[in-house]
Amino acid sequence: MKHLKLYCLLSLFIFMCMSTSANTGGDSTSPIIADGAKLELIANNFAFTEGPAVDKAGNIFFTDQPNDKIWKYDVNGKLSVFLDRTGRSNGLYFDKKGNIIACADNQNELWSIDPSGKVTVIMSDYKGQKLNGPNDLWIDAHGGIYFTDPYYQRDYWTRKKPEIEGQKVYYLKKGSKEPVIVAADIVKPNGIVGAPDGKSIFVADIDGGKIYKYTIDKDGALSNQQFFANSRADGITLDNQGNLYCCGNGVTVFNSKGEKIAHIDVPAKWTANVCIGGKDNDELFLTASEGVYKVKLKVKGVEK
Repeated sequence: MKHLKLYCLLSLFIFMCMSTSANTGGDSTSPIIADGAKLELIANNFAFTEGPAVDKAGNIFFTDQPNDKIWKYDVNGKLSVFLDRTGRSNGLYFDKKGNIIACADNQNELWSIDPSGKVTVIMSDYKGQKLNGPNDLWIDAHGGIYFTDPYYQRDYWTRKKPEIEGQKVYYLKKGSKEPVIVAADIVKPNGIVGAPDGKSIFVADIDGGKIYKYTIDKDGALSNQQFFANSRADGITLDNQGNLYCCGNGVTVFNSKGEKIAHIDVPAKWTANVCIGGKDNDELFLTASEGVYKVKLKVKGVEK
């Protein structure tokens, strides 16, 4: 009888674990990973990958920041260099015109890169001071840019300390060259993504170990900071079911209530960022240390 009870308890434990996690093996109980799908390595010949972004066709663009390149992975599986000398671009996002908006932290600027690779500097400082290092960004329906500005000392900088006190979230209104501070109540902001309806935005506080949700006001300001989930997250993204994907030690997924519903194991030291794209807008693309990966989803993206 004791053995039977032990067996029943063990079976129940295994069932509960399978029901609350997603792994690289394509478990059919996963709420997000497609049945039978497995994490696939695209390539691992990079120094450190970051900033994946999807264009309207579903092609993925990402950065290899130490090598100062932006790469393109198209919907047919072709991998190619899109641009050399990218200003040490980190986070990327596409605007409505098909330009890449890049956090170019070589000189702590925001760049607009057109489809031919032509660069326009759209922001270079904050009130005459160099920003810490624009890291990640999200563009609203009006063309305004929200971006995070943590300080990570780069070996290619001549300066050894920040010019601006504190690490904040900024908003650059379309047509303006002067950003405004919209959140200064975070230890070290990193990943950022807005909801498709434009009413709220999520910010990852990587040093604080928390994800916060803000209300987006009509003038672009952020208000009503709310705790969303505990996560020491780097890059973040949303799917069309309102699930939030948080990068770091693999990818942890929270539902719209902030409840953990899945974890995707990634065979890399650090998973930096993630986006959803592909031909059918249902592939999760991950930049993780020296590699880039993808896996098929049951859900779809909201950025293309």
